[in-house]
Amino acid sequence: MSGHSKWSTIKRHKGAQDAKRARIFGRLIREITIAARGGADPDGNPRLRAALLAARLANMTNDTVEKAIKRGSGADGGAMVEEVSYEGYGPGGVAIMVECQTDNKKRTTADVRHAFTKFGGNLGANGCVSYLFERKGIITLDAEGVDLDAVMEAAIEAGAEDVQEEDGTITVTTAMEDLHAVNSGLSAAGFSATGANLMPVPGTFIKVEGDEAVTLMKLISYMDDLDDVARVSANFDIDDATMAAIADQI
Repeated sequence: MSGHSKWSTIKRHKGAQDAKRARIFGRLIREITIAARGGADPDGNPRLRAALLAARLANMTNDTVEKAIKRGSGADGGAMVEEVSYEGYGPGGVAIMVECQTDNKKRTTADVRHAFTKFGGNLGANGCVSYLFERKGIITLDAEGVDLDAVMEAAIEAGAEDVQEEDGTITVTTAMEDLHAVNSGLSAAGFSATGANLMPVPGTFIKVEGDEAVTLMKLISYMDDLDDVARVSANFDIDDATMAAIADQI
């Protein structure tokens, strides 16, 4: 499995230990708000369906969800939340995409630029690395006590593209438009997802080792902790032993 996927696993474990519920909800609310601009009816808006699924898995209340939809669809007031993406390079030439949701683009740009600079990376121009990524649906499940073959069978039958298991987490990859259908298929087969999101997934990977690997992971971890950052994607690969050692440092 790629380093990118390993980081996703580490991030989930790290989040279970130190992420504050309010911060998680803040990101979900911003995602629902922006997704609702494409239409308040989730049946005709795959991104909103994915956002609502993530909110349900996080046990967000219906009232909070409805307020976010109203805000995004223009039925409510408040500061406008803007979606903005940044592209650049990290140590080892790794391509990094940073997707943000903010009500102050100037502040967010400064924060993201500082993160790249702090850890030896470079903020690039729009389009410099985005061609290396494709937006996919990512569904995660707890692997404990679960038959991987059964999950794979149910997922593939529902239209999933790939199923992998690592470090106690099963990751199901789907086409963007198939996320809801695959999750429904897993649910019908008796499997409960722990997360579901749409995110850029790299098609190729760069091997990173040694000090470069450590600095790269510190950059991604720092960037991911910024309040306005919704998700960070990067095309790196790090071996299991190095990743395990790095996990204790971030």
